[in-house]
Amino acid sequence: MITLKDIAKECGVSFSTVSKALKDSSEISKETIDCIKKKAEEMGYHPNIAARTLRTNRTYDLGVIFEDKTGSRLQHQYFAKILSGLQEVAQTKGYDITFTGSALNKNYDYYTHAIGRNFDGVAILSADFENEGIKRLLKSDIPTVTLDYIFDKNHTAIISDNNVGMKELIEYVIQQGHKKIAMIHGEETLVTKERKKIFLETTKAHGIHIPDEYFAQGLYHDPITSSEATNILLSLPNPPTCIFFPDDYSALGGIKVINSKNLTIGKDISIVGYDGIMLTSMLLPPLTTYEQDGEKIGKLIGKELIKNIEQRNEYENKNFLVSGRILYGGSVAKIDEK
Repeated sequence: MITLKDIAKECGVSFSTVSKALKDSSEISKETIDCIKKKAEEMGYHPNIAARTLRTNRTYDLGVIFEDKTGSRLQHQYFAKILSGLQEVAQTKGYDITFTGSALNKNYDYYTHAIGRNFDGVAILSADFENEGIKRLLKSDIPTVTLDYIFDKNHTAIISDNNVGMKELIEYVIQQGHKKIAMIHGEETLVTKERKKIFLETTKAHGIHIPDEYFAQGLYHDPITSSEATNILLSLPNPPTCIFFPDDYSALGGIKVINSKNLTIGKDISIVGYDGIMLTSMLLPPLTTYEQDGEKIGKLIGKELIKNIEQRNEYENKNFLVSGRILYGGSVAKIDEK
């Protein structure tokens, strides 16, 4: 088995220099780090996890909580990008990630499970924050980072800027002349409440009144509930000219209903998505949507969680806002709405 001492001998440096270089220590120059890592790879070096665990009192295992009511899991491209970014950072730093939790058991004790698995830290990507196990986990000494949820000032949260995303989309739709704008939203989460709030504030600022019947509830990443909601909205005596969907994948259900009514998207009816997944960019016309930067979010979650673990006493918790961008497709028609 190749050891750090073997690498140090080959590189003509000390054992401690090799150890620091493989941890990307700022005490070592980038040139030296690159040289040592290259030599370690050539020699077939693999870290001894058991020895490292004993030496540092860490398991180098990060728990990931990802509840998903629709069962799509990694098929959800947005979350897949987040997990990919998180895993990339984790692997670079020598950590593994382990999924934990059950969407089927509302009484699942995340805290007890995290303790039992001896996770060094936990990334909470999607969960019911009223769950007692989640609350216990957040109040514990286990380092955590939450996605789109601010617990308190003593915890780090990574927030996809829904305020900016929704506002930019609504402003664009209004600029295209739309006043009869409907919204199909996901389940009542904090993200949903935030998006609805921005939706109403922005339309009100333009003097646009949104009637209650223009709001319909579905589920995130669920075309079935979105198709049902779309059918209801289009059957109204005074139907909307533009429909906002909870996310791009959910919009596929609405598109199916629209096509079945022989309506042309981007002409007879306008639609808007959210997330910016590749699939909807292939549609004709491409979907106008807001692309969330999932990869950047995932990397930031991994970076901050590991920093919290490794710099426990010096780490400063804070909230990070990550913005995305509008993808202008052809799904929003320009109209002269009287």
